[in-house]
Amino acid sequence: MSGRDGESKHWADEAAERVRDSGRPPVLSTGISPSGEIHVGNMREVLTADAVYRALRDLGVPSRFHYVCDNFDPLRRVYPFLDRAEYEPRIGRPISEIPCPCGAHPSYADHFLEPFLESLRRLRVEVDVERADRMYKSGRMNACIVAALEGRDRIAEILKEETGREVDPAWSPFLPLCPACGRINASEVGGFSAARETVDYACACGSAGTLPMAGGGKLVWRVDWPARWKALGVTVEPFGKDHATRGGSYDTGVRIVRDVFGGEPPFPIPYEWIRLQGSGDMASSKGNVLSIERALDLVPPEVLRYLVLRERPQRTISFDPGLPLVQLVDEVDDAESSGRDARALTLSRAAGFRPVGVPFKHLVVVAQVAGFDLSRTLAILERTGYPGTDPDAVRERMGYAQRWLERYAPEEMRFRVQPELPEEAEQLSEGQRRFLGALADRLGPRMDGDDVHALIYEIAKGTGDLKAAEAFRSLYLALLGKPRGPRAGWFVSLLGAEFCARRFREAAGGTR
Repeated sequence: MSGRDGESKHWADEAAERVRDSGRPPVLSTGISPSGEIHVGNMREVLTADAVYRALRDLGVPSRFHYVCDNFDPLRRVYPFLDRAEYEPRIGRPISEIPCPCGAHPSYADHFLEPFLESLRRLRVEVDVERADRMYKSGRMNACIVAALEGRDRIAEILKEETGREVDPAWSPFLPLCPACGRINASEVGGFSAARETVDYACACGSAGTLPMAGGGKLVWRVDWPARWKALGVTVEPFGKDHATRGGSYDTGVRIVRDVFGGEPPFPIPYEWIRLQGSGDMASSKGNVLSIERALDLVPPEVLRYLVLRERPQRTISFDPGLPLVQLVDEVDDAESSGRDARALTLSRAAGFRPVGVPFKHLVVVAQVAGFDLSRTLAILERTGYPGTDPDAVRERMGYAQRWLERYAPEEMRFRVQPELPEEAEQLSEGQRRFLGALADRLGPRMDGDDVHALIYEIAKGTGDLKAAEAFRSLYLALLGKPRGPRAGWFVSLLGAEFCARRFREAAGGTR
């Protein structure tokens, strides 16, 4: 996907132009229920909307952008991360009315919402937050509740025509919130007064009475969504592919907003899922997620933005927090210098892009060689072709590198240069010891990684029956105490000829 001057427009610019040309004032909306950790998969929705919002702004089109927190939804079941004894009795209650799992937030919903909002701040997503419980309790949704109750039969017809399923005769588009048991999914509507804006209810717990529409419950999802479009004036909204299926929530919403609420549906931007490598589509309820907060501990925010913005929304994104994540950091740096994916990078730079000028994979190795000491890291970078690097930028990237190594790095990427000859060096054969002694004698201070790599092969070949694999193994055992490590020639050049020669002589049985 190229920038404005390339062969094609970025998808966000295409969408922004279509929205501008529609003549409707752009109001972008996203919404997520904070029933569990808001994860990297959820991030696609809000970043898709943010990209179009920024593209509209670049076109000079005034726009509004808000995120609706669906915190008035009920707790549907005891998720794997919850204590069953504590939360099973709370199933059916709005998550805004349930205590926080850790006790540090106002509610269960806020426990997951607050880290998400902090992550949006770090991603530089400028969005107005609308909380569903406040929208209902303030009375902002009353007009839509009245229209839905009055249009109950029409809504039932639409649902049958679009989905093929008939609703139960007792079905209502409104879910009363029982004041006795606190559940929002256990009552039936017996009647309502449009003039007084009240609803009559009878709950399975035995409670019955009359409730105000303001705060007395909420609309069911397939009605709540188009009601929200009407109440907030939404004209643009991304949503997951599950809602975009034939007869899905968007199709029914289009007809309900027109026939029942007298509004128009938003311009749709359906998107595919982000899949967590090895775990499939992310879902908080399944526990197979990586939160945005933790992802931002691994890579700079512009990298996560780029992960989403470089792909069209209709394409699946595979998120692998292992080695491919390191490669993605370098892809962002390379795109900056090459001009490739220029528009995606521009939209990603909203998070404060600052290239370091050192490949992240290289820095991961150098930082480990230097024991994560900044001065030593900078000295090695200077010696290996990266002079004048910004110390603050390197320090920041070293933090990402250290957290990535601790949590997701493959074993072959993790190492620690041993300060003394490791015990594992006792495993060395006589041929390996001769090889290390010969390598120590021929290492020179001006050799680069390619020179050392060629020298290793040359000496191994001249050592007789020693295979190249055994030569490399001896080198890693002497330096790391493990049989594998970073690319050998490059690794030795990073450590320096003097240190390596001394260690190899010791391993060969010579003097220090």
